[in-house]
Amino acid sequence: MSEQEPDLRAKLHSETAKIGWAELERHFARGVVVAVAPELDLIDVAQTMACDDSATLAAWMRAGQVTRAEAEQARDWHAREAVFWAVVVAPWVVIQEVQPRLNA
Repeated sequence: MSEQEPDLRAKLHSETAKIGWAELERHFARGVVVAVAPELDLIDVAQTMACDDSATLAAWMRAGQVTRAEAEQARDWHAREAVFWAVVVAPWVVIQEVQPRLNA
């Protein structure tokens, strides 16, 4: 890991925020929303994108774990008023739906 990677990770983490789908729709309309599956770490994906690690990103994309948001997803998110963790890795807005906590 390079010296800059922990700094980048901290920067991305500090720029991550919860946001509702209504606020993300304009980014979706521009085609820049990237959805991350719940089993991945949002910051790991954002850092991979920022560092241009195309091999890792391609593997996640082949596995369907990182995808450009599609119209069917957008309709579902809109209907459910979904909430996401989001971080910008220009020009992309990288999102991961906030998962409800299960009561033990």
